[in-house]
Amino acid sequence: MHCLVTGGAGFVGSHLVDLLLESGHNVSVFDNFSSGRKEFLAHHGDKINVIEGDLLDLDAVKDAMMGIEMVFHLAANPDIRLGTSITDTDLKQGTVATYNVLEAMRIKGVMKIAFASSSVVYGEANEMPTPEDYGPLFPISLYGASKLGSEALITSWVGTFGLQAWIFRFANIVGARGTHGVIFDFIHKLRADPNRLEVLGNGLQEKSYMEVRDCASAIIHLVSSTNKPINYYNLGCDDTCSVRRIAEIVIEESGLPNVTIDYTGGDRGWAGDVPKSMLDPSRMIEAGFSTKYNSEGAVRHTAQTLMEEIGIE
Repeated sequence: MHCLVTGGAGFVGSHLVDLLLESGHNVSVFDNFSSGRKEFLAHHGDKINVIEGDLLDLDAVKDAMMGIEMVFHLAANPDIRLGTSITDTDLKQGTVATYNVLEAMRIKGVMKIAFASSSVVYGEANEMPTPEDYGPLFPISLYGASKLGSEALITSWVGTFGLQAWIFRFANIVGARGTHGVIFDFIHKLRADPNRLEVLGNGLQEKSYMEVRDCASAIIHLVSSTNKPINYYNLGCDDTCSVRRIAEIVIEESGLPNVTIDYTGGDRGWAGDVPKSMLDPSRMIEAGFSTKYNSEGAVRHTAQTLMEEIGIE
């Protein structure tokens, strides 16, 4: 199968490209390299077709669809906090970009799409673990709104134009090649000041975490083993890890003695942050996929891997 991965040079996207190639698929990558990195794909040489372009350019997206059989749409603004200061970021890079992908697919006759959504579409859910059929969905961040809007566009294209879709609501994805997020931030804060670690909020924020290759493997498994018009799954672990515990793990893995943890206070790290989130992954498990790491294991593995990547021993 010839696959197009939008955002394929990014964090999750590059790992998905690795596994698609390992599974014997042909892969094209569409990325504007605003956050994706060419070095994440360099080890593949000429095995992949890399298209540098912007999803807001509909003509470029249509051109990229030539010969494609399935789209894995992962491109999006990776920084949830950015939307609080530049408020049209997620509208453009999320919802409008998804419209362009779908419209290009319709015009070029590409009928299958897998979409990287997020647990933030659930908002501050009062049911935890949160199942896929939880509702109503009231996201509290602009990023969450863009993901929910994109889900609605996708399902409308399924209903109107006969596409087939896989929608994946991610837990917090962590692992090798990470370029942002709480673990990444903590490591770099400790590099700047090895005696003190500032933690946004009260440290009691608690969420599900999933290791990135587990995530990419789950996507491929579920796409290949489910076949409804709309297939939607939570991707995550059946446990959580608190920000306080993440800070402790990063300090443990750094080997630094006598680090003081300072909390800024409040029940969330920033406006739009969901303080507590735990997905119910039972449908994913019932479909035959289990993760290698639980939440704390994914966090510890990520801390070790990112420190290796930036040269901390």
